Amino acid sequence: MAATITAAQAGTAISTPHTSSSSYVAGIKRSSRPRAGPQAHDWCSSMPPLAARRARACAARAAEGTLLGGVTAPVAQQLRISVGDREILLETGEIGRQAGGAVMVTDGETMLYTTACADEDSSSDGSFAPLQVNYTERFSAAGRTSGGFLKREGRPKDHEVLVARLIDRPIRPMIQSGWTHSTQVLTWVMSYDGTHSPEPLAITAAGAALALSDVPLRAAVAGARVALLPGRGFVVNPTVEEMEGSTLDMVIAGTSEAVLMIEGFCDFLSDEQMLEAVRCGHDAIRTMCVAIDEWAAKLGKPKRTSSLLLPPEGLDDTIRAMIGQQIEEGYRSTPSKQERGELFGALRQQVRDALVLPAAASPQQPQQPQQQQDDSNGAAEKRYAYPTVSMALKRVESAIMRRLVLEAGFRADGRGVADVRPIWSRAAVLPRTHGSVLFTRGETQALAVTTLGCNRSAQRIDSMSVEDEEQRFYLQYSFPPSSVGETGRTGAPGRREVGHGNLAERALLPVVPDEASFPYTIRVESTITESNGSSSMASVCGGCLSMLDAGVPLKRMVAGVAMGLILEADGRFVVLTDILGSEDALGDMDFKVAGDGQGITAFQMDIKVEGITLDILQTALVAAGNGRRHILAEMERCSPAPRATLSQYAPRIRQMTVPLDKVGMAIGPGGRTIRQIEEATGVDMQIDGDTGSVTLKGDTEEACAQAEALLKGLVSDPEVGTVYRGCRVTSVMPFGAFVEVLPKREGLLHVSEWGYSHVRNVADVVKEGDLVDVMVLEVQDSGKIKLSRKSVLQADGVPAPPPSAADSGGDSGGSSPRGGGRGAPKAAPEEGKIYRGCRITQIMPFGAFVEVLPRVEGLVHVSEWSAAFTRNIADDAAIGDTVDVLVLEAPQGGKMRLSRKAVAAAEASAAAAGIPADGGGGAKGGVAAAVTGSDSDKENEDPVEVAV
Repeated sequence: MAATITAAQAGTAISTPHTSSSSYVAGIKRSSRPRAGPQAHDWCSSMPPLAARRARACAARAAEGTLLGGVTAPVAQQLRISVGDREILLETGEIGRQAGGAVMVTDGETMLYTTACADEDSSSDGSFAPLQVNYTERFSAAGRTSGGFLKREGRPKDHEVLVARLIDRPIRPMIQSGWTHSTQVLTWVMSYDGTHSPEPLAITAAGAALALSDVPLRAAVAGARVALLPGRGFVVNPTVEEMEGSTLDMVIAGTSEAVLMIEGFCDFLSDEQMLEAVRCGHDAIRTMCVAIDEWAAKLGKPKRTSSLLLPPEGLDDTIRAMIGQQIEEGYRSTPSKQERGELFGALRQQVRDALVLPAAASPQQPQQPQQQQDDSNGAAEKRYAYPTVSMALKRVESAIMRRLVLEAGFRADGRGVADVRPIWSRAAVLPRTHGSVLFTRGETQALAVTTLGCNRSAQRIDSMSVEDEEQRFYLQYSFPPSSVGETGRTGAPGRREVGHGNLAERALLPVVPDEASFPYTIRVESTITESNGSSSMASVCGGCLSMLDAGVPLKRMVAGVAMGLILEADGRFVVLTDILGSEDALGDMDFKVAGDGQGITAFQMDIKVEGITLDILQTALVAAGNGRRHILAEMERCSPAPRATLSQYAPRIRQMTVPLDKVGMAIGPGGRTIRQIEEATGVDMQIDGDTGSVTLKGDTEEACAQAEALLKGLVSDPEVGTVYRGCRVTSVMPFGAFVEVLPKREGLLHVSEWGYSHVRNVADVVKEGDLVDVMVLEVQDSGKIKLSRKSVLQADGVPAPPPSAADSGGDSGGSSPRGGGRGAPKAAPEEGKIYRGCRITQIMPFGAFVEVLPRVEGLVHVSEWSAAFTRNIADDAAIGDTVDVLVLEAPQGGKMRLSRKAVAAAEASAAAAGIPADGGGGAKGGVAAAVTGSDSDKENEDPVEVAV
């Protein structure tokens, strides 16, 4: 995968920053510049469409020669690098020509513009690299405008801060020591295609811009993203869509020789998989760095190495002779950070008093020490500027600490290199919070608090690539200056707080339950109350325990540990477990690893040297796994232990779904319906009109259940066979009662479905406003609902009363069937038999009740009265009249169906067939026997249900 400078091949290069002769354009003689026409299309035909268009445009401008005023049109120098299955394009020289280094990087249709500039004047004392990195995602890059009130990009969003840190951490250690000029690296995402992520490109662009500039960079830096995809293994620079199915999100940066930075999140990745991912990513980085180094060697500016501030010769030896022994004794005998700080502070002041120039004569950064006359004996001694002495003190302290660790395995607090500091943890520290834990590890302490809420508590995200996304789990990290005994700025979180909070959040995310099983928004706050190193990993441990204390059913427990490194030039190294603040400041690495005993969930590595090897990384991973297992065992001993249930002060939340066509009904006009439910139950309700998802948040489970039942009743359709209890009777009619089974959904409870016993009038047993239990028998297409109370009695196992106990007013079980009354009937009606001279006892709009046998009645429905259409039986008969009826159906203990129409039809058929009328005969002959045959031949009439 060799990189090629395609500008030379295509003839589209522009003049280098150092070419001022008008006889050259882009380092190519005018006579050799490409011409417009068919030749231009030949070398463009193999390029991607976007690159081809740009190359043709460059060639056309170059072919035109000079423009108005003799100024040559700028044309870009290009570099193409093969990474994975596609190419990355780097361009310089056309845009941002006055910057120290300017690069446009393209991957697909994602384009980033990066500049690197350094001031002419010194602004630092040389104790640190005066580097500032800003990363900006413009909404216009994705064809959007900010949804906020202010449409212009302003304060960096958290994601932009995190990417800026990804850029800063690998390039800072590569700037040569002693660089004192303020340096600024600015990156803008100018175009975003939604497929190729800009984060790894931003690291590569920054490394290329610095390589082209005059900032003294030791080597080119590049970045890559590595994913782990099912069935494909590790993939370098995956697309956004591919990342959705990845169990690993690793961003890695380095040089052609070593790894400088890794950061990522995964789903319990093993140490072996971690190493393989780093190896895969570094192979791609090596290719990019080699190509960028060659490109910068041809096009870059000379480095300002003469501006480097070098330490004065002999100063370190002088300081070591003055206080070296006392510093070593302090490390060995003073384990307390505060006491050791006071001791070293006094020793530093002793050195400054002896070696620092007087304030009036002290330049900020003298290149050479000045001679001062000692009045006591006339001897001359060297004096230095304050920053120069301070830097030398740091070098001496670091050398002593490193020697103690390498040669004696001794650490400042007396531990061995693989030991973890003592751990204490206590749950339920704050009584009114949903969950709280105080986690202490040595002199580092975190107070973690978990708060549960509904989706209104979710963190909303609006960025270039994400529009109005809600984050239901998030961790916020706070590092007040009082945690280290100092004063300082408070207020909005700084970059370090944003970065540490994100690392702890992503470490815990894989163990957070999904929304379906735990429908809460989870907010974790970690306040560092005391710090001596590894506060972000203390936030992981404290955050895990505080969520357990809040009743969050985590999938596993997770812990974190920070690993350090002492690396010497001869290759000797020692990996330190659970580093102190001084070991972080004076050592060579800060490698944070979170997870459980089986795998890793998050990691972040920063180094202060020019890179580490995979062997060192493997050693650190093994030690980190041992450290995590020890910490998890200590977390299990938390006393008091976290609660196993939700706090009494935590809200109760339920989720349900409303059919999309019923969302408007649930909300009501102007939100009236949902407000009525909220006022009646005290439950806060949120309805998503796009998905129909409903979240109920209340103080108690009972209130949420009540609100859920009301809403379900409002939007649900009655289901056949379902029992609805406690339904209100809305009106009572002679033939039955109307009952509200669901809000604004009423059904008819017919008098025949009241109970086992005959009820002459529903008004005798129920009144408006009463509550009854009913079962839905039928839901017609027209929306009419048929209900039954008798079916509920049967479903509940209530036995039917014996006939002797039947009464027209009801029954001991709630009802009695029609046909009961005082005493048992002499005989039971027979199906298919004609009964003559039966008395009409009651006439209703839908039919007439007829006494077939003494105290045994049945219903002649209006449709069974006559072959001719009958609107109302009362028009043809009156109570007390006698009629002949045929028993169609007579179930035991149930309603009896009669037919007058069938008798007339049977008699007519019998007469036509010469069969004698059976004046009330049995079901086996005569007229009754003719009913089935006569009715079966009638196509235009309903069949008569007669058993013969």
